[in-house]
Amino acid sequence: MFEIALYEPEIPPNTGNIMRLCANTGCRLHLIHPIGFDLDEKKLRRAGMDYRDMATIVEHDNYPKFLESMKGRKLFALTTKGTQNYAQAVYKPDDVLLFGPETRGLPDTVLDTLNVGQKLRLPMLADSRSLNLSNTVAIVTYEALRQQNFSGLG
Repeated sequence: MFEIALYEPEIPPNTGNIMRLCANTGCRLHLIHPIGFDLDEKKLRRAGMDYRDMATIVEHDNYPKFLESMKGRKLFALTTKGTQNYAQAVYKPDDVLLFGPETRGLPDTVLDTLNVGQKLRLPMLADSRSLNLSNTVAIVTYEALRQQNFSGLG
């Protein structure tokens, strides 16, 4: 299935919602440190409704260590700086969907290492704020799953 990666997530309920998404889709969740909260935080548990035990979650000390573990996989980064619509990308199982922190998005040091086709965006009205992180993850994940005909899901 797909790898969902959160780069330095900051808001516990978003991560909890994404854990729930992963538990329901079979995607693996990668949390790239530092993260802005304790994984045992009550808000995280409430949002994830204890799905943490049902989802596969892998923690990485930092971005370079994450990249090392993903070697050989195609990485797509979601960013407002992207030019390609997320629905135009062709997703394959084991691809990595990378999302930045809620308040600042992915840094240029990450984005500058990717080619144009790897930097995806969701269409939005001009000058609008980004969608909530967990909503964005769900939208992109379900497009990737749709392209696989929801294989393995009932």
